[in-house]
Amino acid sequence: MKGTFPVGKFNNIETPFYYYDMELLQKTLDSIISEANKYGYKVHYAVKANANKRILQTICTSGIGADCVSGNEVAACVVAGFAGDKIVFAGVGKTDKEINLALDNNIFCFNVESRQEIEVIDQLAKAKNKVARIAIRVNPNVDAHTHAKITTGLSENKFGVNLEMLPDVVKYVLTLKNVELVGLHFHIGSQITEMSAFKELCGCINDLQDKLQKETGVVVKNINVGGGLGVNYENPNQSSVADFESYFQVFSQNLKLCEGQTLHCEPGRSVVAQCGNLITRVTYVKEGTVKKFVIADAGMTDLVRPAMYDSYHKIENISSDGQEECYDVVGPICESSDVFGKDRMLNKTKRGDILAIRSAGAYGEIMSSQYNLRTLPKAYFSDEL
Repeated sequence: MKGTFPVGKFNNIETPFYYYDMELLQKTLDSIISEANKYGYKVHYAVKANANKRILQTICTSGIGADCVSGNEVAACVVAGFAGDKIVFAGVGKTDKEINLALDNNIFCFNVESRQEIEVIDQLAKAKNKVARIAIRVNPNVDAHTHAKITTGLSENKFGVNLEMLPDVVKYVLTLKNVELVGLHFHIGSQITEMSAFKELCGCINDLQDKLQKETGVVVKNINVGGGLGVNYENPNQSSVADFESYFQVFSQNLKLCEGQTLHCEPGRSVVAQCGNLITRVTYVKEGTVKKFVIADAGMTDLVRPAMYDSYHKIENISSDGQEECYDVVGPICESSDVFGKDRMLNKTKRGDILAIRSAGAYGEIMSSQYNLRTLPKAYFSDEL
């Protein structure tokens, strides 16, 4: 079944462009808030998934917070209206400039990833006569069972403090005057569809908290389990809203929060992926000796996920009702990797037809580039067309 798109209105818009279903975004936000509120959990949207100004403003209006991984993301969230005390700032390589920006905006928490970073934050906070709140990102060595390039919680990854080093890092933090330890932070990967991975994370956190309390006497106020919940790329119409009910239920049933502790999470992809679509026109249909190629005016510069991660996106010819035929759908970039999908069944396709590349709201527009001096794609919204 095809998605529903205002094809007639698309005819007068230059392609390629991103089209956002704002009703679906709101439906998704309502689901997240409803399910999180059952347990009193705090949600921070992972801005790296999509930082479109209109998207950020809509998410801010819903009342949830923001999870940032750069100073520019922090600044964009402040402009979009997020209160400083709802912003968390992660990242393995924060610069002094970025840390100072976050301190000036009185963010809720830095998710820190090394002892040296803690030392730098302490020094910069001291210079401003401030106390910076921090959560130590712990590498739990949990396999997220996802793509190797988007798993982050194994001991071989660059992220976080390894488990065996945590007690000594905590003891070091307690000697500092300008940082306050308010939490532990975890993030095991992205596009996780097996809830067992989150259950395993809960067990790790439970054991870690027991060990940490015995060795240091510390019980932090906040446990941040990161993000990672996946979406259904194969059947976006069937699963337009991610399974937030099961996601939050896993933590409710398996994570042993201490008295007074609050759980935080940082969904990104699951918030915005399904509401966004890359709309592109067919420039040529090229018939080879073995295959038919649909050459679109969008390329890997507009949506890099298939080239970078071998990612699947459902592709639909939304302007044709013809019989289905098999095509490779490719872009115009001078790279062999500029392929959106091979052996895809599309309604009979001709030059000028309009294609929708689905589930592109996360890591689509935000990762677009001007390679080959391409023009960055514009964005349009369902409630404005």
